[in-house]
Parts: sequence; structure tokens; C-alpha cells
Amino acid sequence: MEQLKGFTVTGISVRTTNENGQMAIDIPALWNRFLQEGIPGKIPDRATDDIYCIYTDYEKDHTRPYTTVLGCRVSGNSHPPEGMVTITIPGGVFTKQVAHGNIAGGSVFNAWQRIWASDISRNFIADFEVYGERSQQGDQAEVDIFVGIGQ
Repeated sequence: MEQLKGFTVTGISVRTTNENGQMAIDIPALWNRFLQEGIPGKIPDRATDDIYCIYTDYEKDHTRPYTTVLGCRVSGNSHPPEGMVTITIPGGVFTKQVAHGNIAGGSVFNAWQRIWASDISRNFIADFEVYGERSQQGDQAEVDIFVGIGQ
């Protein structure tokens, strides 16, 4: 378990659900748009080059609709460019999981399947993945997944 301070992310978002595999359509489409439109380069006051994939605004839990925000951590109180959103992830207690292996081969999705099947007592406020330098290592890639468990 890790106690994390709150932080702010600016990026693009989509409302989706895990029902009927809808997230398997919506989230890859969000990633494609993020990369094709060069969204990271358009985010003002970017604090790092890491990419954050945030899951928040849960209607109930992971089986109901939620919002996915794909963006970068920002410093200051900048306003998001048109077509983007800025959200603040509240500080709290998180459990850190690590997805190992090829991202395109499903390593992150497989890690989430293990999380969904686990007995982690989630708070469904905000969960997030961090795509840093280690996520660029092909079959040896690692992506940190933080699952909110505290208030």
C-alpha cells in the first residue's frame, strides 16, 4: 500500500463500460486519437513525459460505466486546451500492481483481469496506470497500476 498525494492530469476522455466488452473498443480508440493527434505535445504545463490513464467517475464499480482520461500530469492551474479535460486525482491510499510484458499483447488488460478477480477492497474513486520509460521495453515492458483503496 502506498499513500499518494493528489495530482492533476490534462488529456482527453471517454465514458465507457466493461459491459459487453465496450471498453475494448472505446479505450484503444482513445489511445489511437491520443497518439495520432499528438495530444501530449498540446498539453500545457506538462510536469513529466509519463502518460497517465485514469479511471474515475465510476457509476458504481468496475461493472458499471466509468470515465477514462488519457493524458499527462500537469503542474500549476493551467486551463485545458479546447477538446481536453483537466481532472484532479485526490490523494489517498493505493495498492500498486505491475503489469509485466508486451502491452500490445495484453499485459495491462491481463493485470486488470487479475485485479477485478481479486479481493482488493477498492474505493472506486480513481485508479490509474503510469506509462513511463519502462513501458517502452517491448516484451520486458512494465506498467504501474495504482488501485484506490483508501479515502
